[in-house]
Amino acid sequence: MVEPTGLRARKKARTRDTIADAAISLFLAHGFDPVSVADIAAAAEVSKPTLFRYFPAKEDLVLHRIADHQGEAARVARDRQPGISPLTALHRDFRAGLDRRDPVTGLNDHPVVLAFHRLVFTTPSLAARVTQYMLDNEEALAAVLGGDITARIQAAQVIAVERVLARTNWQRIVAGQTADDVYPEAVADADRAFTLLRDAAG
Repeated sequence: MVEPTGLRARKKARTRDTIADAAISLFLAHGFDPVSVADIAAAAEVSKPTLFRYFPAKEDLVLHRIADHQGEAARVARDRQPGISPLTALHRDFRAGLDRRDPVTGLNDHPVVLAFHRLVFTTPSLAARVTQYMLDNEEALAAVLGGDITARIQAAQVIAVERVLARTNWQRIVAGQTADDVYPEAVADADRAFTLLRDAAG
């Protein structure tokens, strides 16, 4: 009997989620480096070859959540409505992320999210991979904006601004504020940052 495609896809998604959840739990409890791939496979009750089919590198077990946002700035700029500038579309998208407390904006005080961010920021191999993601996002956004040197500079500025805003929000929360406390400042910072970007673009 051939398994229906939809059922296979759901089973694969469940397996992937089980592996990822097991990995994150172990990493948060013990740190990234001390936990082996074998430990994760055992906790998820899968073989190591199965694990590597879903996650080719150990870092992917942590960063798949960030990787899901790959190319997001480029998509926002590309799919914007007629009459809306790329910077306005990106500004609105970031503000919407703040409104829904998207972890990518740094404005999320759930303990697991905070622990996840701390793990990423304090593990050199993970931080390096995040830097590469940002460079890839910059390249993708630059291509949408036209690909010339002006587009590349503007894309670099946008990605840097979003990184600084998110890191600032996260640092405020780590210092003891709640996401709701930080929200007004986060909105004001985002508005100011994107206004500066628009002014610089002329």
